[in-house]
Amino acid sequence: MATARIELPRKLRPVFSGRADVRWAKGGRGSAKTRSFAKMIAVRGYIYGMQGITGQLVCGRQFMNSLEDSSLEECKRAIEDEPWLAAYYEIGEKYIKSRDGRIWFTFVGLDRNIASIKSKGRILVLWVDEAEPVTDYAWTVVIPTLREEGSDWNAELWVTWNPLRKNAPVEKRFANSTDPRVKGCVINWRDNPKFPDKLERDRLRDLAERPEQYDHIWEGGYMVVNEGAYWAKDLVQAKEQGRIGRVAPDPLMTIRIFCDIGGTGARADAFTMWAAQFIGKEIRVLNHYEAVGQPAATHVGWLREQGYTPDKAQIWLPHDGDTQDKVNDVSYASFLREAGYTVTVIPNQGKGAAKMRVEAARRLFPSIWFNEATTEGGRDALGWYHEKRDEQRGIGLGPEHDWSSHSADSFGLMCVAYEEPQQARKPSQPIISWMG
Repeated sequence: MATARIELPRKLRPVFSGRADVRWAKGGRGSAKTRSFAKMIAVRGYIYGMQGITGQLVCGRQFMNSLEDSSLEECKRAIEDEPWLAAYYEIGEKYIKSRDGRIWFTFVGLDRNIASIKSKGRILVLWVDEAEPVTDYAWTVVIPTLREEGSDWNAELWVTWNPLRKNAPVEKRFANSTDPRVKGCVINWRDNPKFPDKLERDRLRDLAERPEQYDHIWEGGYMVVNEGAYWAKDLVQAKEQGRIGRVAPDPLMTIRIFCDIGGTGARADAFTMWAAQFIGKEIRVLNHYEAVGQPAATHVGWLREQGYTPDKAQIWLPHDGDTQDKVNDVSYASFLREAGYTVTVIPNQGKGAAKMRVEAARRLFPSIWFNEATTEGGRDALGWYHEKRDEQRGIGLGPEHDWSSHSADSFGLMCVAYEEPQQARKPSQPIISWMG
């Protein structure tokens, strides 16, 4: 019997060895992870076909408007690179299937067709490429569909992605798993023995000209600043100037809490808070908080855990702070006042309020200091917050409403409050306690 030789980057060999429920790889550009997984899913289909097993290989992405957005072409190229695979599969313009009729490829988009996966019969492998934006809900739908199992095989989930956010569902579910049946690795350009000269020139160019983006693009690092983000350069400058480090609170000064309001329930927007002190001409950002779907009591609990009690802290809310919560039928302002806090609700700034917050933050960024250990999640959001673009017309459509916008809005609220002391804040005063 002839033996086929399969070339893979060394780091991926343990990932594809033995039995597993999940196989994953993440990393930067040029690592060969996508082409390797495309090849191996075709190999796995071949093995199943030779064993007389019939079923489908499903290739999914979160966003797929057409086959042009799918992994179809990547799978075609991987098969054509191996003559023995090309002999087994029939490749058409819009399909790939085995010549014996046992194995066929299916391409799906998870954002629009997630429910259809539940009705697909006999999935042998589900490979989700570019999986960083896949939602936790999508994973809860697709994972139970992989139920096929034989004496020496089982249906598997394969996942590949370029890291972006450390708190992305794909990171929490797979990259941090300690289950021995979940096999994966971090793989980058230096792990690719066939790394092209063209990509090497691109890599060196990015290293020299875009150092703030280099680690994310090439080394598989998380996105610190998004190119085109409103405050990307400001964050880079803050780091270079040493304004991101250890920032201790002044025990004699008021702690100011600036909020963006989310609702109660699983589908609610995030509730975010920044804790800061205004000392002289500096804004010292001490802490950041974000929670989704939690009641107001949870947020107050966090404030008290941090020592931000009513005698030490005051709270600023956006204009909807007086609006009743749809679930608990009480406004945040009234709840927080009932808890003993001094609360200021900043009036509606009207049309263009989001852009006003962006510009206020830009003006004040040179005087803002961040406590590094407790503001990382918030700074990730600030580095991502960007303008939504109409690429066809080449125009901006205002700030993009996504996972980053809630922390960005509360940060902008802080800056607006600082610049409008007569309307939004009281002068900073030491908190004095008298001992009798």
